[in-house]
This record gives sequence, structure tokens and C-alpha cells, in this order.
Amino acid sequence: MSKILKRFGKIGLIIGCLILAVALIPFIAFVYLYLTADFKKPVGFEPVDKQIEKIGDSLRAYGTDTLRLGSSGLWEMKIGGSPFERGEAYGKLAQDLLYEQEQIFVDQIRTFVPSESYLKFLRYLTLMFNHSLGKYIGEEFREEIYGVSLSCSDDFNFVCEPYERQMNYHSAHDIGHAMQDYMLVGCSSFAAWDTCSTSGGLIVGRNFDFYIGDDFARNRVVVFCTPDNGYRFASISWPGMIGVMSGMNETGLTVTINAAKSDMPTSSATPISILTREILQYASTIDEAFAISNRHKTFVSESILIGSAADGCAAVIEKSPEKTALFTTDSSFIISTNHYQSDAFADDPRNVENIATSDSPYRLKRISQLLHRKFPIDAADAVSILRDHKGLNDSVIGWTNEAALNQFIGHHSVVFDANRLIMWVSTSPWQAGQYVAYDLAKIFSGQTSFASEITDSQLSIPADTTVPIDDIFRIKRLTHEFRAAIAQAQTIGNAKLHEFEQLNPELFATHEILGDYYHSQSDAATARQYWEKALQKSIPKQSERERIRKKISELD
Repeated sequence: MSKILKRFGKIGLIIGCLILAVALIPFIAFVYLYLTADFKKPVGFEPVDKQIEKIGDSLRAYGTDTLRLGSSGLWEMKIGGSPFERGEAYGKLAQDLLYEQEQIFVDQIRTFVPSESYLKFLRYLTLMFNHSLGKYIGEEFREEIYGVSLSCSDDFNFVCEPYERQMNYHSAHDIGHAMQDYMLVGCSSFAAWDTCSTSGGLIVGRNFDFYIGDDFARNRVVVFCTPDNGYRFASISWPGMIGVMSGMNETGLTVTINAAKSDMPTSSATPISILTREILQYASTIDEAFAISNRHKTFVSESILIGSAADGCAAVIEKSPEKTALFTTDSSFIISTNHYQSDAFADDPRNVENIATSDSPYRLKRISQLLHRKFPIDAADAVSILRDHKGLNDSVIGWTNEAALNQFIGHHSVVFDANRLIMWVSTSPWQAGQYVAYDLAKIFSGQTSFASEITDSQLSIPADTTVPIDDIFRIKRLTHEFRAAIAQAQTIGNAKLHEFEQLNPELFATHEILGDYYHSQSDAATARQYWEKALQKSIPKQSERERIRKKISELD
């Protein structure tokens, strides 16, 4: 008997050890990844002992570099010099904005993912596919990011230290691609030239719908950069982002990016924003941009619309982790949403699925419809297209519908006149605000003083007064309130239920949410009525339609 007990005791010990080993695998893997992660921090750089000079309420100076808050609400930054000098100046000038942006980002992630254990898991995932990020970002841009990171707060060191955080933030856009089903990324862009533009020159328009909450877009920075190597350029993004989402350089080359269907990244590669930054700084033609793109492996799939005044046209670089293609047209216009159009990706399974199940083809058709109505177009026409909130054939599809060009979530919207070097940037709220004009030829030549307003008021495009902005803000607040109440099975008053439905009756999500509410109140019959009504509306994605159908089938 004692021998049997000893035998089972040994077996039990072995099993226990095996279970413990399996349980420790994730921890061991995390420790390994953490200890071997290589972000290639630049060395040998010491901060310059210069002080920030505040001039009035809106202007800050750090040597010859400046940051001002324009009357439009946009922050306008002028920086130059070596990579580290540019980054250090950026950080010093925008230190308070960097802190606020990090706080907004962290708070929003906690809203999306309230579970602390899952947040730790996301940190593990981020570390996994950013493990060797440093070797995919060139020394020049790592030095610039390092310069910025010196002004970042230690309050967020629970994520990781400042330089590593800033490196990771430059891949946040890419990670958002893989979460397209959560509506983090979905952009629309187009270009027209020759007979399709009023002047015959190149006009480019884009909506950048990278959404991490409305607060994330509160501080938008328009950067005017004079690097010690390459072309001078202007770009629009958020505090701390040296990569490019939308921009134009002094040669009239423009860059805008649109996400395509991607799998979740599993390993390090060049973030899209860093690739497009290199293109904007070092390319003047479509061929040069394509050559730069071919030199880099990327995390995810992306459409990069390149406009070139030198070429007198635009093209789309379609890039995936596996291959790169150039999409051109025989027409004098081109459109890019969130799927590929070249022959190289015609049979790509992810692209085929994306075309069949997403709202990307719908938005492309709507842009084409609006362009053909307005040809030839100018900047004001481009803005009117970017502001469009209706569906095909002017159908009413509800405010904030993902199938619309203007979903009232955009981080920024911009129009470029590549030949005249004029850039129009949207102001709050979303695309409804004024589009202010920047004359890059004057700004880059030094004719513009940052001590006063630098926009050209005569060229600016007025705000859209036809949109019921207060109603849209109310819809957003009520949507958030309803979802919180549904999660807790709380009761909502009849007056508020009626208001919610009447504010946005054509949006499918209005009726889906009301169905969810009544289901949370154990009123299956009313829930069914609202879900069936939702199915009668314009639903952008196949997955959303299937989700509602599943709710109804579960009632049965």
C-alpha cells in the first residue's frame, strides 16, 4: 500500500510540476520578450539648455522653433534642423499637449477594455509584435522620436518608459487597422487633375477617420518641418506623432493613407506612418514614392494615395505585408477607400472578403457619384464632397452612419492644391467647421510670421451651417448613456427613449440600441420590433446585419 501511495505521490508531483510549468509559460514568455525587446534607443544625445519663451497667450518659442494656437483651434508648429533637434523642440514646445494626449489615449483604452487582466494581455500582445520595432524604424526617425520622448511624463511609466511608449504609439494606427470591425479606422480619399479639375492642376481630398473617441481629436497639430535633409513638408496629426497621416511637401507631392483589410500583426515591421513620413520627406514623384515603399516591410495592409504636381496626376500604392502594387487609372481622377483595386490584389482572399462584407465599396461609389456631378472640381467642391453625409443617390441613411463619407468621427479632413502648394485643413467640429487655408509656398519661404495668424483668410472655406451639430452631439451622448444603461439593465424614461428615436430615426443603430434596451428589460416582443426595423435601414457591414439577425434568432 505504501508503495502505491508513493507511486501516486510521485505522479501527482510530476503532474503538479507540469501544470505549474504550463501556467508559467505566458509569464516566462513575457519576461523573455521584455528583456530582449530592442527599440534601439539612440545614445550620445544631450538636451540643449534652452528655455521655452511664452509670447502672449498663443505663441511659444524654443530658439527658432515655434508653436502657436491659431484662432481656428489648430496648433501650428514650425520646427527644423537635425532629427534630434526637431524632436527635442517638438517635445519642449508641446510638453503639456503630449501629457494630455497620453492621458486621453490611456483613458480611452480603459473605456474600450475595462478589464485590467485583458489590458495586461494587450500589453503582452503589443510587446510581442513590437518586440524588434527599433530595427524597422530608421536612425533618423528614432532620433526624432527620442527627442520628443524626453519631454514625456513619467506618470505613464506603468505602460513602459517614455521612449518605448512613443515608439509603440507610432504603430497604434497599424494595430487599429486590425480592429476595423470596431470602427477605429475607415478613411475616404480622392484626387482629380487635368480636365477633372477647374484649374487643370491636381486637387486631393481626404477624410481621416481614425477614431479613438472625440477627445483624441481635441488637439490637432499642423507641423511645418524644415529638415536638414530632404524636402520641407507640412503634415496634420496629433501631439507626439512624427509620422504622417496626411501631408504635402514643397515639391507638391501629397500623401494620404487608407487602411485595408489586415490580419492581426504578429511581428515587428515598419509602421505605416513612418513609411509615409519617409515618402513625404524624400520623394517628389510617384516613382520615387513607390521605390521607397518597396524598400519597407509593413505591419499591415494599406492604400497610400500619392499626388504629384511633378507628374500632374495621382496614384495609389497598395501595400500588404506580402507584396506592393501601384494602382493607376486612365481617367483624370482616382478614388481610394479601404479596399484594393489593382489586378495584383484581385484574387487576394482578404481583399475579396473586404469588398464583399465592408462599407468600403459603397463609399467609393458615393465619391464617384459626387465627383461626376461636380466635374471639374476645385477645393470648395472637394470640401463639399468630404462633408457629404448621405448615401447613394442622396438617400438618407442617418447621422454617423459608417457608410457615409462624413461619419462625424473624423480626426481631420484636408484638401491639397498640389500645384499652388495650398492646403485646407478642417476645424472643429469634424468636417462641419471652417477649412482654413495654408499657403505653403509663403510659409516655407519664410514670408509668414508665426507671431500672428498664418492662415490665408481670403482662401479659407466657410463652415457648414446646414448640419444640426447640437443634435449630433446629443445623439452621441445619448448613445453612450443608453449603452451604459443596457449593460447594467437600468431603466430609461419614456421621454428620453422617444427623443433618442426621433433624433436619428434613419440610422440602423438607433433601432438596434432600442432593441437592446428592451431586451435588457425582458421585453422580447418590443426588442424584436426594433431589431426588425433596424434590418430595414441601410446597414454598412455584413457583420452588423448578421449580428442583428442573430439577436432575433436567439429570441426564437
